[in-house]
Amino acid sequence: MATLLPIAEALSRLLALASPLAVERVPLAGAAGRWAAADMHARRTQPSADLSAMDGYAIRFADLPGPWRVIGESAAGRAFAGEAQPGDAVRIFTGAPLPPGTDTVMVQEEAAREDDRLLLAGEGPATLGRNVRRRGLDFSEGDLLIRTGERLTPARLALAGTAGHGEVMVRRKVRVAIAATGDELVAPGAPVGEAQLPETNRLMLAAQLADLPVELVDLGILPDREEALEDAFRAVDADLLVTSGGASVGDHDLVQPALKAAGAVIDFWRIALRPGKPMMAGRLGDTIVLGLPGNPVSAFVTALLFVRPLVAHLAGAADPLPRPRPATLGEPLAQNGERTDYLRAEIRDGRVLASTLQDSAMLQTLARATCLIVREPHAPAASAGDSVEILDIA
Repeated sequence: MATLLPIAEALSRLLALASPLAVERVPLAGAAGRWAAADMHARRTQPSADLSAMDGYAIRFADLPGPWRVIGESAAGRAFAGEAQPGDAVRIFTGAPLPPGTDTVMVQEEAAREDDRLLLAGEGPATLGRNVRRRGLDFSEGDLLIRTGERLTPARLALAGTAGHGEVMVRRKVRVAIAATGDELVAPGAPVGEAQLPETNRLMLAAQLADLPVELVDLGILPDREEALEDAFRAVDADLLVTSGGASVGDHDLVQPALKAAGAVIDFWRIALRPGKPMMAGRLGDTIVLGLPGNPVSAFVTALLFVRPLVAHLAGAADPLPRPRPATLGEPLAQNGERTDYLRAEIRDGRVLASTLQDSAMLQTLARATCLIVREPHAPAASAGDSVEILDIA
């Protein structure tokens, strides 16, 4: 029997099959969830001037404890036009530029005003520059703000816009074709005979990629006929072809021979993974091919571990791999076998509990799970209270 490929080696070989896609420029409004394809530097300084952080009065710190003469007002978008002299104060509002000649803001709760005469009514600002956001406090022109390969989160998009960018360089969206195989499969909601099964892997896989920059192509349910599969695979126009079902070598597992007949080169097959051992990967011309198992939990786990990272890699992510985090085990676990095991689990009262039933065809336990417990090959038995690694899935 062929040696099972360790997960880390399989991921390394998979990501080596293709480089990130071509670069395009898109408006910031259309870039959410994508990855920067070039470093982004600030085109302006923020704040561009010293600004008030509070409502109050702009004064010279040296003039404390007053009194002052109020000579005008500064508001956001309507700066005071003159220059303050010693003993002058300017009514100021949050976000307004500090008038020339002032260096500190006295909050309005500590001020008493009688017409244009301003008096100190509290302790006053304790230090020079109090309640002032200095020019360049956030960033200065030329600062590196977003690095190549960083994901464009809502906060990073706001940062880019504030820094003077209206567009961003990203990799083009990944075109992903998804197909299910099996004569026993019918569309969800259709009548189901005794020998039939609703096909939901395409729906699930599409949902797993919904937050990534993809263009999905639904190839539907393909029959268990090698010639029909070969024809369908030859016609694929995508960066990535993902199939579910038929990835093993049984009499009715025709995906591999159909792919090879269409001209594909299989890079690897059979992973040291539970669930998901029969996953395969290769190339069909310019298209990367991932053949996932048909069991829904196996398809879900292999998509999490391989499909999502590959899409992120093609889309330009600097770090496309899923990263487990530590959690405290709530119940004992037995010693693990020769494959890396991903156990469906839930977190309750701060502790992670593996589901009782782990059969790879059981969707209900997957639907209830919030994470997967990662058990390395030959991991020893673990006790309640031990630290384990988990991958969040909900």
